[in-house]
Amino acid sequence: MIDAEFVCAELDRRGFGFFSGVPCSFLKGAFALLEKRDTYVPAPNEGIALSMAAGAELTGTRAVVLAQNSGLGNLLDPLTSLTMAYDIPLLLFISLRGWPAAEDDEPHHAAMGAGTIGVLEAIDVAHGILGSDESSLTELLDLAEEERLENRSFVILVPAETIGTYHAAPAADRNELSRKDAVAALAEHLGDALVYSTTGMISRELFGADDNPRNFYMQGSMGHAIGLGLGTALNRPDRRIAVIDGDGAAVMHLGGLALAGERQPENLTHFVLDNASYDSTGGQRTRDSVMQWADLALAAGYRTGQACRTVPEIHAHLEKIAGLPGPHLVAIHIGKGGATPPRVTGTHTNSEVRARFQREATPSAAGTGRQG
Repeated sequence: MIDAEFVCAELDRRGFGFFSGVPCSFLKGAFALLEKRDTYVPAPNEGIALSMAAGAELTGTRAVVLAQNSGLGNLLDPLTSLTMAYDIPLLLFISLRGWPAAEDDEPHHAAMGAGTIGVLEAIDVAHGILGSDESSLTELLDLAEEERLENRSFVILVPAETIGTYHAAPAADRNELSRKDAVAALAEHLGDALVYSTTGMISRELFGADDNPRNFYMQGSMGHAIGLGLGTALNRPDRRIAVIDGDGAAVMHLGGLALAGERQPENLTHFVLDNASYDSTGGQRTRDSVMQWADLALAAGYRTGQACRTVPEIHAHLEKIAGLPGPHLVAIHIGKGGATPPRVTGTHTNSEVRARFQREATPSAAGTGRQG
């Protein structure tokens, strides 16, 4: 395994001076070191990370993008229509989740795990798979230099357990409310609502608190829970719809929030659990400033927007808006970390989650009341 310190030192030695990306647990050692630098900017999505890196390159600053292969789709448009179209060379580190065997990872990584290399080959982007020793990194970086001379990008593909971890001192956390207690409080108010929960720890937390056929645990497709919720709300105006989002996921595709505000489905409540970090990939920060969710919601067209920091505040506000037309946005500021909840896929396959939810969401089969 290559030390994360060696990776960053080698990039420094070769003159790279700007870094951006969206975290992956395979790269968490490198992210932990980069987060200590002013030259690292966490991006809301992979496409923005790549376009920022391209902007840095246009100033003469060598740039690096780090991302999970599940975010390759977000990268493809700016990669092909910006950097390739304008001959802007970049260095990318892309993890190989779901590779070489799909069964070694979560089901939502299977398709991209099998397809990552093929996608890069299809668009003719040079790439190489990182080995577990330092010489592999230096050889791939040498190849990247050759591609740079031709104004071409290069992708270093990073399998599991290839780059080591780095344990940084945890930052001070101003929020005392735990993710577990926040989700448990929300669960008390969900009733017969159809619920979409975002990828990662939040879906796992909801599964542990209240596994229910009316819960759709969206374990991949980060940032798209609000799209799912909006599509269902518009087509089932007779049902209450709840979306339980994370701050990183909500910011990744803010256009979904804006569209929900524009369409104004009265039956939609959008919860955003905000701990300013990506808990599922190692606790990397999403941003440095506090997001004013209530102001954003009202500006986008939500009928109400509110921030809560305690369980009593959650209960009081949800009782206040119960029965009022939405859409409502409720931001809940929570602490980082916490105990790891059980995996949904340890009990249900994705197909089972979809099938039982669809039975509840289809008009002829929709039930009433919430049952475990």
